[in-house]
Amino acid sequence: MATESAPKVTLYWLEKSRAQRIIWLLEECNVDYNIEILKRTSGMLAPPELKKIHPLGKSPVVKINAPGRTSPVTLAESGFITEYLTEHFAPHLLPKRYEDGKQGPGLETEEWLRYRFFMQYAEGSLMALMSTNLIFSFLKGDKIPFFLRPITSGIYSKFDGMYFGPNFKTHFDFLESQLATAPNGGGFLCGKDLTAVDILMSFPLQAGQKRLKIINATDYPKLNAYVNKLESMDGYKRSVERIEKETGERYTTMMGAE
Repeated sequence: MATESAPKVTLYWLEKSRAQRIIWLLEECNVDYNIEILKRTSGMLAPPELKKIHPLGKSPVVKINAPGRTSPVTLAESGFITEYLTEHFAPHLLPKRYEDGKQGPGLETEEWLRYRFFMQYAEGSLMALMSTNLIFSFLKGDKIPFFLRPITSGIYSKFDGMYFGPNFKTHFDFLESQLATAPNGGGFLCGKDLTAVDILMSFPLQAGQKRLKIINATDYPKLNAYVNKLESMDGYKRSVERIEKETGERYTTMMGAE
């Protein structure tokens, strides 16, 4: 229940962007929030008005108006937003850093070490590859003149075979093994409980399953089941219901360009 003293949280949501997982995160937080809907331009770019919200002009952006502060706190970058919201509003999505009676360098729990790693990995390694692949995939799209498409499609196929395919295999093999060795019986990347990094990782992994169709039950059974598990969770379902209600449109997980 919102009160006069509660912070007012606003998410600036861009269609087909990384912002959707922030709705899921907000659904896990004990906070009321508003959503400002933004549409992409005809070139699938973010609209120019996003730069009025944050100079980089990218989504997601979160603004927090806190009682006693004259100007809102503006948060950009998915990893920073996730860390900030989790620490303030959803500590249950943080793994325990130390076992009782143990504290200091090298004594952190495996769950916490994984959490810190994947918080950086999601955007720093995996999404960088996903975004580059998406841009190159336009070479075989219907926006390329049909008489040039055989040439540009061939260029994409070369890069896919030499660069994207091997790198995606490296990443997805790694993630399959991480799920197989997750602590305390696993189920999620950091152990038996959902954490904020599972939410952060959901977007690129959905792209790997649905757009790239590399993550499947045959090649990556644990990873495929993990993506399905995330999409079956109540918080994820609420996030989809919320954005469909806000936009009046069916939500799609397909990744667009920023």
